[in-house]
Amino acid sequence: MVHSAGFLAIVNDAKSRVKEIDIEGYRKMQAAGEPHLLIDVREDHEWAAGHAAGALHLGKGIIERDIEVQVPDKSTRLVLYCGGGFRSALAADNLQKMAYTDAISLDGGWKAWQHAGLPVEK
Repeated sequence: MVHSAGFLAIVNDAKSRVKEIDIEGYRKMQAAGEPHLLIDVREDHEWAAGHAAGALHLGKGIIERDIEVQVPDKSTRLVLYCGGGFRSALAADNLQKMAYTDAISLDGGWKAWQHAGLPVEK
């Protein structure tokens, strides 16, 4: 997908402030048993077509509204993913502004998840 310059500018700005992890780093975190909550920030139709096994769905359009009810502990490690790692960076940036201290964007997102052969659900 080709993204507009304006969108890429705000994504790059957000990425300058958020933690990112690639799929290999995520696998290591998971293998080490590091506690975290995996959150899919994609649209409803993307989620319905398939998602990471065990993920919580809080789409980019509602995550800021609903996160404090779903995850009241702001020190919870949150690993956010979208299609490729752009929307998740924007969401992680906003969650940091809401005082979530360990929001991480999964670089490569759903595409990397599938390519790695990690478990999926429908």
